[in-house]
Amino acid sequence: MNPQAKLVFTTSLLLGTTITISSNHWALAWTGLEINTLAVLPLISKSHHPRAIEAATKYFLVQATASALVLFSSMINAWHSGQWDITQLTHPTACLLMTAALSMKLGLVPFHFWFPEVLQGSSLTTGLLLSTAMKLPPMVLLLLTSQSLNPTLLTSLAILSTAVGGWMGLNQTQTRKIMAFSSISHLGWMTIVLVYDPKLTLLNFYLYALMTASVFLTMNTMKALQLSTLMTMWAKMPSLSALLLLTLLSLAGLPPLTGFLPKWLIIQELTKQSMAP
Repeated sequence: MNPQAKLVFTTSLLLGTTITISSNHWALAWTGLEINTLAVLPLISKSHHPRAIEAATKYFLVQATASALVLFSSMINAWHSGQWDITQLTHPTACLLMTAALSMKLGLVPFHFWFPEVLQGSSLTTGLLLSTAMKLPPMVLLLLTSQSLNPTLLTSLAILSTAVGGWMGLNQTQTRKIMAFSSISHLGWMTIVLVYDPKLTLLNFYLYALMTASVFLTMNTMKALQLSTLMTMWAKMPSLSALLLLTLLSLAGLPPLTGFLPKWLIIQELTKQSMAP
């Protein structure tokens, strides 16, 4: 890809994310999400492989639908309350539609089907963008509206995401698909504690983004697109393979490593909520 074009798309990504996370008005937040979607499409399809074109088309259709739902939900809320403020989401139908729209943008179960397919059709560096940077704007919108959303619905989506992400990831041989299901599972952990302690969700997101970035960059250095490639890497790159193993264990949440911290804190927070009937 032309370096100038790449610079334009990367700048647009930064601009779209900044607009969304700093906006107070639904129209501005929607504009930022749209800029983000349009900026990442050329990055997904830059290899011109049919699989990449298919991934870009799927990504566009899902994100356009979700953006339309965001706009529709905010318009319903403005119609009933006269407020375009993000934090003033009060109408029940608007809250329900907004939960569906942001779940679709993030890839939460049952709106997760597009994510593994899109990640599989992208390169590892674009996959890193889709798994981390592209999840930040919708996650911030969820954080801002968390007090208005239905806790039972969010908890149901979160438990389903954690379970499906874990189970579906077991059956994969492609590293990008494994990372996609890992992302779905982690999003479940973030969503379940969203209503009770939003700061914990943010901490979990930061640590998840850090660990996912190191896994994707290590796999990119190894050119490891399948598990079979990873298995033969011990002989060629022993230190990098050991580092990748530790990072994957941390991502899984093994106790002495960093990835265990947010899970421990989330479980601790959930035990205080007396959620059992």
